[in-house]
Amino acid sequence: MPLPHTPRRLPWRDLKYTLWLPFYLLGFLALERLSNRGYWATQLPIDARIPFCEWFVIPYCLWYPFLIAVGLYLLYRDREAFRRYMLFLGSTFLLSELVWLVLPSGQDLRPAVFPRENPLTALVAGLYRIDTNTNVFPSVHVVGSVGAALALWDCRGLESRKHLRRGAAALAAAICLSTVFIKQHAVLDAAGGLLLAGLAARLVYRSAPAFRPAPEEEPRVPRRRWRPRLRPSRQS
Repeated sequence: MPLPHTPRRLPWRDLKYTLWLPFYLLGFLALERLSNRGYWATQLPIDARIPFCEWFVIPYCLWYPFLIAVGLYLLYRDREAFRRYMLFLGSTFLLSELVWLVLPSGQDLRPAVFPRENPLTALVAGLYRIDTNTNVFPSVHVVGSVGAALALWDCRGLESRKHLRRGAAALAAAICLSTVFIKQHAVLDAAGGLLLAGLAARLVYRSAPAFRPAPEEEPRVPRRRWRPRLRPSRQS
């Protein structure tokens, strides 16, 4: 006799793991209002060698739906992975704000005049107006994209969907590159984001089943086949 279908419970209890988000947004808005204070310029000589490319504004803007879509998917598919994802984002984003407060940072890489005029450069100009060139080290765009890709690797049931995991990793890499190609961040900002993401991942995902090392199999000792011992026959 088949078991009766039990409806999936609504994830109201798990939504408490998103309570860090309003505090982060309020802190971000407050720090953006302090953009007129002095800051540590993070650009390096290597940043001058990286050309401006407006096409990278596409993966840069995909960061927002990428993080939201991963969160909603995990909330429906794997609640434990969702909690680890929120712990990763909440801890790294709030720690980034603490760094911005203690060590104000900014970059002076934005072009005064775009080399071309098209819809993509207009979109970049809109980003420049909304987001200041301060609070850049470490880059939360880098941290968040790495966290979203790790969360999909952590999700149960995606072991057979390698294309989805690889696609998320490729998108995360494109987002990281976009931060320097549209001059929203310097190379040092992206490196700081990767370092922070790596440290947080070691703490958050060290007990996750998907990231545990496979147990080593003990070498099998071959069994000796028993052979009957033949006794010499007695001669009469």
